[in-house]
Amino acid sequence: MERTIYGMRPVKRARLTLQEDDDRGDVIDEQQAAATVIEHYEHLGGAREVPQGAGFGYANGGANARVASPPWHDDDKDGHYMFELGENITSRYKIISKMGEGTFGRVLECWDRDAREYVAIKVIRSIQKYRDAAMIEIDVLHTLAKNDRTGSWHCLMLKDWFDFRNHVCIVCERLGPSLYDFLRKNNYRPFPVDLVRDFGRQLLESVAYMHELTLIHTDLKPENILLVSSEYVKVPDYKKSQTGKHVKRVPKSSEIKLIDFGSATFESHYHCSVVSTRHYRAPEIIFGLGWTYPCDLWSVGCILVELCSGDALFQTHENLEHLAMMERVLGPIPQHMVKRADRHSEKYVRHGCELNWPEGAISKDSIRAVRRLPRLRNLIMQHVDHSGGLLIDLLQGLFKFEASERLTAKEALKHPFFREPSRRL
Repeated sequence: MERTIYGMRPVKRARLTLQEDDDRGDVIDEQQAAATVIEHYEHLGGAREVPQGAGFGYANGGANARVASPPWHDDDKDGHYMFELGENITSRYKIISKMGEGTFGRVLECWDRDAREYVAIKVIRSIQKYRDAAMIEIDVLHTLAKNDRTGSWHCLMLKDWFDFRNHVCIVCERLGPSLYDFLRKNNYRPFPVDLVRDFGRQLLESVAYMHELTLIHTDLKPENILLVSSEYVKVPDYKKSQTGKHVKRVPKSSEIKLIDFGSATFESHYHCSVVSTRHYRAPEIIFGLGWTYPCDLWSVGCILVELCSGDALFQTHENLEHLAMMERVLGPIPQHMVKRADRHSEKYVRHGCELNWPEGAISKDSIRAVRRLPRLRNLIMQHVDHSGGLLIDLLQGLFKFEASERLTAKEALKHPFFREPSRRL
């Protein structure tokens, strides 16, 4: 029998790669970029081009000291900025390490000689559609910062931006690891429910703040939620571990920041047809029914499940299987939603009123993968020692198939789950 992707299904979700653009929420929609970038660019006053010559005054030694600009490196074949550790981006920022890489570019840890602090610089690929998207992200970050000078709404703080050798560079505060990276390095052991509560409250506060500004994030996922601090403690792990280790890591602080606003969309601006990274994508997006603020709340529900279970709720890369998983975990999708599916989604429907499942499955392994999933209540109770009932009730409000019936961020924050006293040591 020929092996399929489902025959090799990993127990844990692999981090999405640049080759999986169809499943990523940060795919550039060129029509969207073309429709909005000029307005954003003019609003920001245009990019500041940084001179290309030798050092010009920013240095550890004071105003008279000189810091050489880095040697010229050709970009790689994908338009990524090439560098060596210890080089400079302009004479102000010294490159310390590479913190990460994604579709848009690379994030570098740098020393800011002027402010005398470490910062993170997102260096955008030298390709026009990514440069255009970066200008939109900068405008969003300006909007967020203008209305929240103290950073109390848990959104990434923009420090500066400039254009360097055809790369838009976005300078932000340096933060700790993402919640996904923390899970991965912790062998996918879930967070304690009290930490999940703290994370969820802050995330919903960020989303409520964005929605108040008529902004929709559209790409909420654990990779885009960063711990402010990298510090952690090791505590006994009394549950069975696949690795045989009896300790697990727990963050010292539950403070988080929401990042990556490159896909954020103002409600009044053009909406591309597909948003959100696959695992966190709401059903109305898959059916082509249009989307607005509630798609962020569906993603929040998926995130909360992943944080308290250690696994992505919907581990799939195919639309029909994804919808079948939703029905398996949450119950039947309303017929009126299925009937309104757009022409691109008609292939997932039979008789015009129900999912074409399991007849439309691409393999028997796919059918088995769906059947293995537990109902939402059972899944949560497997992992949550206390507050399980309240968390399930909250999730049921976030996982309403009909977007108009889903809890808003402000409503979710009032849920009794967030009034439970913390039992953290």
